[in-house]
Amino acid sequence: MAKKLKAYRFPLILLASIIIGSIIGLIFGEKASVIKPLGDLFLNLLFMIVVPLVFFSIASAVANMDSMKRLGKIMGSMLSVFIITGIIASLVMLVAVLIFPVGSGVNIPIEAVEDTEILSLSDQLVNTFTVPDFVNLFSRKHMLALIVFSVLLGISTGLTGEAGKPFARFLESGSEIFMKVIQLVMYYAPIGLGAYFAALIGTFGAELIGDYAQAFILYYPVAFLYFLVGFTLYAFIAGGKKGVVRFWKNILAPAATALGTGSSFATLPINLQAAKQIGVPKDIRETVLPLGATIHMDGSCLSAILKIAFVFGVFNMDFTGFGTFVTAIAVSLLSGIVMSGIPGGGFIGEMVIVTLYGLPIQALPMISAIGVVVDPPATMVNATGDTVASMIVTRQLEGKDWMDNVSVE
Repeated sequence: MAKKLKAYRFPLILLASIIIGSIIGLIFGEKASVIKPLGDLFLNLLFMIVVPLVFFSIASAVANMDSMKRLGKIMGSMLSVFIITGIIASLVMLVAVLIFPVGSGVNIPIEAVEDTEILSLSDQLVNTFTVPDFVNLFSRKHMLALIVFSVLLGISTGLTGEAGKPFARFLESGSEIFMKVIQLVMYYAPIGLGAYFAALIGTFGAELIGDYAQAFILYYPVAFLYFLVGFTLYAFIAGGKKGVVRFWKNILAPAATALGTGSSFATLPINLQAAKQIGVPKDIRETVLPLGATIHMDGSCLSAILKIAFVFGVFNMDFTGFGTFVTAIAVSLLSGIVMSGIPGGGFIGEMVIVTLYGLPIQALPMISAIGVVVDPPATMVNATGDTVASMIVTRQLEGKDWMDNVSVE
């Protein structure tokens, strides 16, 4: 029993710090924001590390892969898992909003959005996957472009053969070093998360009750149920009872970090550690998790359906019919794919909803307000969903007994 409690010690410390911070926020209100810099420090430390970590982890994983055929299998399996779980998440929220409609009778003043550049879908895709200058890669605002570059560099290193091996070893060494940096930063996590939650609850706690109460009340239970029930089922599919045990033994720290920071990329380093402890092979976890932080967002699919249903209700549009539902699911998948893994990064996805449905640009702040309210649990589902997805990919590539063939540190 003591050994089991020791294994959960750090996640429990993180959860306790969040609870204590929330209590401080409720007691002191906006005065609790005085300790917000302590939380910002933790967030900045994670963001400071995430760009080189993503670069080294993906590039080294691809460069040191036994064969490009193995990479193709991982990518194909990964994309199928991402799409299927995204559709399931969309269907779950679709059922929820049909049973408990949102947005009906809500009277929200529409504010104009000034100086907002509306890009075509083609321009959005170009700006998402590429940057005009190499130096722009060194920013978390261009994570998907960095991932594309890292994959290309890794493939080129692998194809170079003998001459590329020294560079491949350099990439692998860099990946290990930055994982160690993350371990050091995580010693500060209880203080950082506690302070962040104190400021968050102190500033926004009272504002959660109001015109968006319906969306808030609906989303949080659905997201947490999907997290508890859905991911337990996915873990069972990936590794049976042992898969469920290992998943829940290691997922609490990433879940707490995602819930506190509101960022899939800030959670990525802790997620990589969790996947390693679960037993996911290095090449799979270091390919699936960084890519998943950008293009696998079950929580965002949940929120996209909620946003669509809400705005349909506000504008008295008819949210019924098979065609409407299929379009909503397609839009939710597209929104999840183009969203970036940073706080407030759902703006592009929200723009997709507004433009594809032909809504007035004034609808954007209305949808964005929902995104702010549901962002913590959405990010939690987004980030932890990457971990269980990596388990399913491993199951597909390594066979049903993969958990018996790996050693867990």
